[in-house]
Amino acid sequence: MELAAWLRLTLVPGVGGEARRALLKAFGLPEAIFSAGPGELSRVVDAPTAERLRHHDCAAAIDAALEWAAQPGNRLLTLADAEYPQSLLGADDPPVLLHAKGRVELLNQPMLAIVGSRNATAQGLRDAEAFARALGEAGLGIVSGLALGIDAAAHRGALAGQAGTVAVIGTGADRVYPARNQVLAREIAEKGVVISDFPLGTPALAGNFPRRNRLIAGLALGCLVVEAAPRSGSLITARLAAEAGREVFAIPGSIHSPLSHGCHQLIRQGAKLVETARDILEELRWDMPVPESKESAAAPGHRNAQEELLLASLGDAPCGVDILAQRSGLTPAELLAILLPMELAGRIAQLPGGLYQRLR
Repeated sequence: MELAAWLRLTLVPGVGGEARRALLKAFGLPEAIFSAGPGELSRVVDAPTAERLRHHDCAAAIDAALEWAAQPGNRLLTLADAEYPQSLLGADDPPVLLHAKGRVELLNQPMLAIVGSRNATAQGLRDAEAFARALGEAGLGIVSGLALGIDAAAHRGALAGQAGTVAVIGTGADRVYPARNQVLAREIAEKGVVISDFPLGTPALAGNFPRRNRLIAGLALGCLVVEAAPRSGSLITARLAAEAGREVFAIPGSIHSPLSHGCHQLIRQGAKLVETARDILEELRWDMPVPESKESAAAPGHRNAQEELLLASLGDAPCGVDILAQRSGLTPAELLAILLPMELAGRIAQLPGGLYQRLR
């Protein structure tokens, strides 16, 4: 009954976030709101809203939501729930209720938002995935919006890391938009968590996505923009993060690329220019080391020997993984496992085009 009352509060039409918070402040819990008389309600909201609160029939939608929540892996999290994201409680307009699919415990871990263009370049996709993987290995969860392009690449990189990923969607939790990310959404629901503050069945509407962006910004310690045009939704997320007191980071690019202009604009406005994941970790004063695999922990001397072999193979000129594999005799998979911690340690740098450079 208590959960049904929370659902009813979110489903009565014409009752926005400000009105819901005022009602909760006045009455405590939703059950008390719906037990109040018209005079009591009218002291908090206008008469038409009070009338809707008392008489609007939400029974079918409530039953559907409770049935959805009864399915394995699904949860409804209210403001009163201990697993509700604590980082959102300090926001001006925390959602009264969240629909969640997956590992809800991830919602209260430290996270970084990674956002960017839906029409990203191949290099932008590689950067988003590499940064997400490296930050995940360092213990930071990655939150993004499940859009095509940079968002999807960030989720994929985070799934390969240790800390998991959170996808905030702008539709009902029973829908996936865009449809091309169906497989990715299922994987996130299994290994991470998908959340929405929209009622079930809500379609993809343009007006919903700023609200989704506000949640992304509110959940994270900071926001990294990988590629963005000057008037993109990613810049809205970055602005919301800055307004919420979060750090904003941006990866620079070519002055000739339209997708670099948004990042350059952010940098001019005070965002931190980043070239490696270590730049972000240092700015956040994040001192959690990158976890070692069991194999590397068991044989540190072997790992160090491989790193020295890789540095010798790099030489003085940038080169790609294929050339490194030929020079070192290591497989591409072995190289990638070594390159990431070396990049975090500041021994090498990844350059545009998938090239790596030794740092002196």
